[in-house]
Amino acid sequence: MLAYVAKRLALAVGTVFAAVLITFLLVHAGGGSPGAVKAGPGGTAAEIAAYNHQLGWDRPLWVQFGDTLGQLVRLDFGTSLIDGRDLGADLSSRLPVTGSIALLATLLSGVLGVLLGVTAAVRGGRLGRFINSGAGIALSLPAFWVGVLLVYVLSIQTGWLPATGYVNVTDDPVGWLQSLLIPILTLTVGGAAIIARTASAGMREALGQEHIRTLRAMGTPAWRIRYVHALRFASVPVVSVLGIQFIALFGGSVIIENLFALPGLGQAGQAAASSHDIPALISVVVVATVVVVVVNLVLDLVVAALDPKVRTA
Repeated sequence: MLAYVAKRLALAVGTVFAAVLITFLLVHAGGGSPGAVKAGPGGTAAEIAAYNHQLGWDRPLWVQFGDTLGQLVRLDFGTSLIDGRDLGADLSSRLPVTGSIALLATLLSGVLGVLLGVTAAVRGGRLGRFINSGAGIALSLPAFWVGVLLVYVLSIQTGWLPATGYVNVTDDPVGWLQSLLIPILTLTVGGAAIIARTASAGMREALGQEHIRTLRAMGTPAWRIRYVHALRFASVPVVSVLGIQFIALFGGSVIIENLFALPGLGQAGQAAASSHDIPALISVVVVATVVVVVVNLVLDLVVAALDPKVRTA
């Protein structure tokens, strides 16, 4: 197990390094420069060159990359070219927004999806077909359309929840949850459908295993066979899908954050890309990559704990 953990840690560090290198090279391959951003549309060539020299843009690439790595290791993300704000403080305030949405939507999707999937596999018949058909319909609905529908029902028609905006959890925990509830429900619809189908297929396969038939022959109670032995067998693909789902929700938060005016990493990344704020863009990419790599590492360890065959693969 220790060798497996060491290999996964080495792969995680290499992935972060590759993401920083690729982002750095793509930024420098573009036609713009930080000096042009600082000087603005009316800046002269001399002003742009002066700003680029001040920011070290004219130094060799390997020197700039080394400085960038050094800053990131020290958790120094620099300042924005647009308004001079501290990027580290800005990202630390935005990360909980995106993380909360992705984590809560993933957890809710997991709970609802497992309940529906297990029910469909165990009960079968019309109920099972109804759950599977409903999951297929939910998967075909675009997230932004579901969000608009929920805003119309839960905000405009009933006034139960705010349509847009964000409340800090330290200011008002109830208001924080209310501000995130519609975005979370929006992402849960499709996520729960995926988990339901995965759990249903896993449970059907688990209930047909030889060791399950042996347990039945030994007189093991049906509830224990279903919800202890079979569910553990089916949990491996479910956990894998949940981890992938969190990564997808975390990395693809731009649409949801802009739809509901939430100050998260997705909104920051879009603003940095549209304004050519190079330090801000690199910072968002690095933070998002680190989160994804850490989640992948935890996912691999959980799957390895559930399925010993993974550790020897």
